[in-house]
Amino acid sequence: MPNGAQALMQTLADAGIEVCFTNPGTSEMHFVAALDDEPRIRAVLTLFEGVATGAADGYARMADAPAATLLHLGAGLGNGLANLHNARKGKVPIVNIVGDHATYHAPLDAQLQSDIETVARNVSPGFVRTSQRTAELCRDAVDAIAAARGLPGQVATLILPADVSWGDGGVPHPPPAEPAPVAADAATITTIAQVLNAGGKAALLLGGRALREPSLLAAARIAAKSGVKLLAEVFPTRLERGAGLPPVERIAYLAELAGVQLAGLEHLILVDAKSPVSFFAYPGKASDLVPAGCTVHTLATPAQDAAASLAALAQALDAEHAPISVQPAQRPGRPRGRLTAEKVCMAVGHLLPEHAILIDEAITSGLMLPRMTAGCPRHDLITLTGGAIGQGLPNAIGAAIACPKRPVLALIGDGTAMYTIQSLWTLAREHLDVTAVIFSNASYSVLNVELERVGAERIGPKARSQLDLSGPRLDFARLAQGMGVHAARADTAEDFVHALEYALAHPGPHLIEALIPESLSGTKRRILPWLLRALPSLPPAVARALKRKLAP
Repeated sequence: MPNGAQALMQTLADAGIEVCFTNPGTSEMHFVAALDDEPRIRAVLTLFEGVATGAADGYARMADAPAATLLHLGAGLGNGLANLHNARKGKVPIVNIVGDHATYHAPLDAQLQSDIETVARNVSPGFVRTSQRTAELCRDAVDAIAAARGLPGQVATLILPADVSWGDGGVPHPPPAEPAPVAADAATITTIAQVLNAGGKAALLLGGRALREPSLLAAARIAAKSGVKLLAEVFPTRLERGAGLPPVERIAYLAELAGVQLAGLEHLILVDAKSPVSFFAYPGKASDLVPAGCTVHTLATPAQDAAASLAALAQALDAEHAPISVQPAQRPGRPRGRLTAEKVCMAVGHLLPEHAILIDEAITSGLMLPRMTAGCPRHDLITLTGGAIGQGLPNAIGAAIACPKRPVLALIGDGTAMYTIQSLWTLAREHLDVTAVIFSNASYSVLNVELERVGAERIGPKARSQLDLSGPRLDFARLAQGMGVHAARADTAEDFVHALEYALAHPGPHLIEALIPESLSGTKRRILPWLLRALPSLPPAVARALKRKLAP
């Protein structure tokens, strides 16, 4: 009869778990040994728990199925918490396995003893369980898998004591039933159809799975029939976009610009999305971004089938065959001259391959990315769902493993890259076709912007130094080479385009360090707060034009 770890491994594989991202310790050694007993599960070692959790997130976004993680005790879970937070906010399914001390050892309060369940509930509010007996371990695992895979997706944390893992008497458990998502009910469809038929300014706010092709097509038919505006949440979990698909306008990160997009709305209809709020609180500014007098409706909650709900609404509006507008195929030209963040984005748009996976953690350096890539060949966009930086490079690992025949291009700020720089080692070890572009501007640029926006007083050299990365300046090309990744540096557009062409023509991994100035610096940064404060008093057409200029 197998031990607990061996039975668990078979149960995971039978349920369709194909990858486990690991950073193990002593308490997980029997799980590690059991990996050799199950050829259906690929084990991917990471050098930091935040890489393991972020990789599992990226994998699930592209595979539409959970991966497993293996983390070491509460301290290891703590190290992986930020990217589990991002996965929770993105409603991403992950089976998060955390080793623990043997049940009889835990009361001794050894050096690594901690309250793992309390830590886990921050990112797994819907499922945290400590398995107590070897005979019940696989049933606990199946419950975790079912919780992770259901709608909305979630991080399900299973805590595995060492003696439950090594104990004899493990019993593999059959996989859970596939979840059956349910669309919005007839009454909801009728009510929202009546709202749209009555006229007035309305918008559909799409999130989650509503940003995949079937949902986008149905939403575009609704827009063509009723004149409703199509909006997407600020940071989509996964957005299918490019030539031939209906364009959708993302809500701006800056609350003042989001206010311009939402101004005048009488009805806001949520589809697998939450009502928009400001990312942070600011003195004297509203946190709720829904304009006064606007009624918020919910067509489909995250627990419902967004595509089926939109299709039903299109049918109720007699819009099933309405002609739709799609994004025309177009690319920016080849950039030249001194390299800037905008020219990097321009080069990406000029060269982006068909069916690429584009990961955007460029922060301020990516402001022009939506415009430069809108008409590129079909691609998927992954963004920073929870705002905890350090997601992009690990996401690239998971996305490349989930979709090995698709090129992955990760655009990463220099500050955020250092949170999970160990990802480069795993990219090299696994021979993944990933090109990482690091925007090296030697600054936490977004925080310099926020320092101006929050109205902080007496901004002096000590404050400025906390947001400066120039002393010493990081050398990402050398860091990458030290971890086995081919790397290049570029400070001209010509050199950057050459490096990107080479990377896309040769199997990865590759890293390109783009040496650029800050996108928002000097005069631009000083006048930005003034411009944002002025938006409400400007004519609507002028405010919209300014919004498009600042954040297209």
